[in-house]
Amino acid sequence: MQIIAQVLFLVALVAGIGFFIRNIRRLIRNIKLGKEVDRSDNKGERFAKMARIAFGQSKMVRKPISGFLHVIVYVGFVIINIEVLEIIIDGLFGTHRVLSFMGGFYNILIASFEILALLVLIGVIVFWIRRNFLNIYRFLSRELKGWPKNDANYILYFEMVLMVLFLVMNATDYQLQLNGVPHYASEAGITGAFPISQFLLPIFEGMSNATLIIIERAAWWLHILGILFFLNYLYYSKHLHILLAFPNVYFSKLRPQGEMDSLQAVTDEVKLMMDPDADPFAAPAGDEEDAEPEKFGASDVFDLNQVQLLNSYTCTECGRCTAECPANQTGKKLSPRKIMMDTRDRLEEVGEIINTKGKYEDNGKQLLDDFILREELWACTSCNACVEACPVGIDPLSIILDMRRYLVMEESAAPNELAIAMTNIENNGAPWPYNQQDRLNWAKEN
Repeated sequence: MQIIAQVLFLVALVAGIGFFIRNIRRLIRNIKLGKEVDRSDNKGERFAKMARIAFGQSKMVRKPISGFLHVIVYVGFVIINIEVLEIIIDGLFGTHRVLSFMGGFYNILIASFEILALLVLIGVIVFWIRRNFLNIYRFLSRELKGWPKNDANYILYFEMVLMVLFLVMNATDYQLQLNGVPHYASEAGITGAFPISQFLLPIFEGMSNATLIIIERAAWWLHILGILFFLNYLYYSKHLHILLAFPNVYFSKLRPQGEMDSLQAVTDEVKLMMDPDADPFAAPAGDEEDAEPEKFGASDVFDLNQVQLLNSYTCTECGRCTAECPANQTGKKLSPRKIMMDTRDRLEEVGEIINTKGKYEDNGKQLLDDFILREELWACTSCNACVEACPVGIDPLSIILDMRRYLVMEESAAPNELAIAMTNIENNGAPWPYNQQDRLNWAKEN
């Protein structure tokens, strides 16, 4: 029977990790559909930023209550799962609490795991109440209806169940040790300290050892299978940021947030116009004569760079960006969170086509218009509030600006007010409809 259990555990472990690797490979493939961008500079500064923001949660704690709870849940959940190492060893070799040879240090570990499990459970319950009953504005937006709302709750339920299973497993294990049941009892005494689960002992008092073993084994199996399921669920969930927050922050911009990227093709064209010795009909160095002209801006995910696509997968859907957006606050349709969610949805749609057909075949859709509306793009004030607010270094503004560039430079589809201003700049050297000779009249009045 023990051998069968070990074989089943090995099968579950290999299947869970194998499916996870398959999903990660698909994720990387989808991100690589974007344009390459070089973010290999200033490695020391990038690592420091990653340690401060992704690991240190420095932006999360700007909102003290939710930030503190998030740190507890995040740190607690990660540390508790260190015990997964012991579970894997026990599952593969049929041992029981194999790391208990560490003695007093092992007792400290188990005790700290239990305290953290209780704190995580409390934190998750508070998060569930905040999300579902307190009517917090950033959780009520239209883009959080349906799956996004359910997904957030599913994760909370998962974490509640995993923590309860962990404590039940320890409580029944403790009772079996007290009963001196073989395989559970140790000659060295109690293998672990149980400051929280010991309060559950009255529930199991009077139960037979056979019943306790069934409950303990059921909790043990459900706990490890739940962790494997959770690991693979991440790919389909907003909680993918648990894995991607670190590379996302590392590859984020180091330049001042207000500094916009320039298009190299436009820069080259301006240099050509300003060079009196340049041949305007000569092809740029390295370009083929029949090469397709470079596309300005972005209308689909293929036109975005790989960091922008990584941003879309990393989005936590927390809504801090949208809560800080002045356009959204004044009732406009723009929601930076929705920009990221739409980008991810379109990228997933493209990825699913590749999964099904082996390569991408145009399905008549694109990011612009089918997912992100022009009204949303032009509502943006380019203030960078969303970028500054994001706790994991996401840059919705860069996507908005690239899509605006496409509208202006490829479709000449700027709003009328902007078109008038650009025409005035071209003709008058200023956005106002003044004659060039009158441009300095304001100075004469002082």
